[in-house]
Amino acid sequence: MHFPHFSLDMLPPNLPYLRTPAERFQHLPGYPYEPHYLEYGNLRMAYIDETVGGGTDTFLCLHGQPTWSYLYRKMIPVFLNYTILNRQLSRRVVAPDLFGFGRSDKPIEDSAYTFNFHRDSLLHFVRTLDLTNITLVVQDWGGLLGLTLPISDPWRFKRLIIMNTTLATGSDLPQGFLDWQAFSNRSPDMNIGAVIRRSCPHLSKAEVEAYDVPYPNKDYKAGVTRFPNLVMIREDMEGVDISKECLEMYKTSGLFSTGDIFMACGQRDPVLGPPVMEALAQIWQNGCYYAEIKEAGHFVQEWGDRVAQLAIEVFEKQGSVKGVRKVGVRKAVL
Repeated sequence: MHFPHFSLDMLPPNLPYLRTPAERFQHLPGYPYEPHYLEYGNLRMAYIDETVGGGTDTFLCLHGQPTWSYLYRKMIPVFLNYTILNRQLSRRVVAPDLFGFGRSDKPIEDSAYTFNFHRDSLLHFVRTLDLTNITLVVQDWGGLLGLTLPISDPWRFKRLIIMNTTLATGSDLPQGFLDWQAFSNRSPDMNIGAVIRRSCPHLSKAEVEAYDVPYPNKDYKAGVTRFPNLVMIREDMEGVDISKECLEMYKTSGLFSTGDIFMACGQRDPVLGPPVMEALAQIWQNGCYYAEIKEAGHFVQEWGDRVAQLAIEVFEKQGSVKGVRKVGVRKAVL
């Protein structure tokens, strides 16, 4: 089967936006990384870019809603330095902030936030930085968007690390998602730190507050409040067609070997938890490796040092490790 190579014909039109003052991001606990910036139309996308030993293997970390790349702070040092093999490491970790989140510019108008806008901006990011040998690391909207990227440039992608997310193909999601969508729609000035604290009670006060840093007031939160309404739960929604094509690719193409896909499910997630993740685990033509993170909720990266270590052990052994099981494909999934 032939899968199309998608191209970006043009940059987006100029959009009105807000830019969070840089001084708000000083002294973030556990996140000493300096930002880099990439232009996309008149907008500026922020990202961190860390390397050891030349950075031959790239870990591309995509966050979801309502977080930003700060969510990956516990995984970044593991990706850079952890190995079970006695060899010199050469790794690179790149973690962008989606538009509307983190240090990236925040379009003001709700209409700016569409599936295609964000997907195109990520393809522009990957191609402009010319990222290759990519281990794609995704969760939440990072997965809804990120899992559609390999169909466009499959030669760039090497492995997958997937946490609490899905491919949204127009079908219903659990009641927990509808509850979250309703909560978001009645919360234009969402208390993001409080949302994180409920799922991650082990975090310090300073860590929780770091999730509120990008948003001086509710005018900066258009992306935060818009994203839940973009999730493709109906057949006619933007993003369904490309997600279905990607689902077919993963089921039939054998793009990834069994030992190149690691999935970690936060068991306490009421939205994208075990039922959703177990269905996703069954789509890969060659199967995958799967771990249950029993104490974790939706924001699995807050238990991410353990997740990252398990993933690297699976990749380096090309097989199962303690706490990880192999999942095979089934005929009727998603």
